Amino acid sequence: MKLLITGGAGFIGSAVIRHILTKTSDEVVNLDKLTYAGNLESLAEVSDSERYSFEQVDICNRAEVDRVLAQHQPDAIMHLAAESHVDRSIDGPAEFIETNIVGTYTLLEATRQYWQAMEAEKKANFRFHHISTDEVYGDLPHPNQFPSPPAGEGLGERGERVFPITGEGPGERGESLPLFTEETAYAPSSPYSASKASSDHLVRAWHRTYGLPVLVTNCSNNYGPFHFPEKLVPLMILNALEGKPLPVYGKGDQIRDWLYVEDHARALYKVVKAGKPGETYNIGGHNEKQNIEVVHTLCDILQELRPQEKNYRDLITTVKDRPGHDRRYAIDASKIQKELGWVPEETFATGIRKTVNWYLANLDWCQRVQDGSYQRERLGATA
Repeated sequence: MKLLITGGAGFIGSAVIRHILTKTSDEVVNLDKLTYAGNLESLAEVSDSERYSFEQVDICNRAEVDRVLAQHQPDAIMHLAAESHVDRSIDGPAEFIETNIVGTYTLLEATRQYWQAMEAEKKANFRFHHISTDEVYGDLPHPNQFPSPPAGEGLGERGERVFPITGEGPGERGESLPLFTEETAYAPSSPYSASKASSDHLVRAWHRTYGLPVLVTNCSNNYGPFHFPEKLVPLMILNALEGKPLPVYGKGDQIRDWLYVEDHARALYKVVKAGKPGETYNIGGHNEKQNIEVVHTLCDILQELRPQEKNYRDLITTVKDRPGHDRRYAIDASKIQKELGWVPEETFATGIRKTVNWYLANLDWCQRVQDGSYQRERLGATA
């Protein structure tokens, strides 16, 4: 296949391209505007492949998108181009509306025209894969809302909270806290998640109205190599190494499901190759962690690998919480496991250690991608 990947110089997009070019025989066309979070250095190990080509194009530019489609004739599109940082969306929502909604609309219309003109066999095999986020679903119940179980009790097979039959929790038969499924109603909280929810709806509408063969995936929090330092994991690592405060929002008890980015890349490739048109697949790492747990883990690994007299945990400081901050996300990824056979290969323990080691070995990359665009200042502090 020849795959057109939008946003291929970004964090997840570059992981997808590296996976395809190192693990498969497919061709890749990388379409990326190269905003502050897009960096071609993330693709240095594969960019000299004869199966790779790059187009610096804004997905909002219809004429250029039409040109790329006509020139490269892709067999599938994986749409990852998006503004993705919640804090930035609080400070400046307009760019999120433009890229995530208008850009997705523009790409859908260009793709529809391209797809409708295809020969029958190629048209039948074509796919438009839209990559989204679990944040479109909004908040889930948080364990702190309910009484704690007795010591040693109240844990399910995955370590999740399970409630007694007395009905204290969300269920009356000992159910665990609910997870996001593919049928969960949308309830986005931030300008970012609202813009992604809008793009999801557009993609599904183009499937139902025009028959465009689409696939939608919603993933949990990604972490791993080449992550721009505005996000939690790289921000904590870099601040800790420089002896700067480690800012944790509120109590740090917000829960996220953590997914190693290379596991996500494998899942996305599996979906575009074998997913059923019109279907949605949730992709999660089976790793629910409070933010403060993640920060503690990073501090402990750094203390082991780069020991210092004063413990890194002493750098942790609480700051005013993000406006509209969701308390808990958690993915039910059973559908993609049952239907496509995907499961994450990394545990949180193995993935986070690989991530810390990568940043320690690539501090020069971190410095280069921050120069002139971002110096780890607080974003999204006020509504």
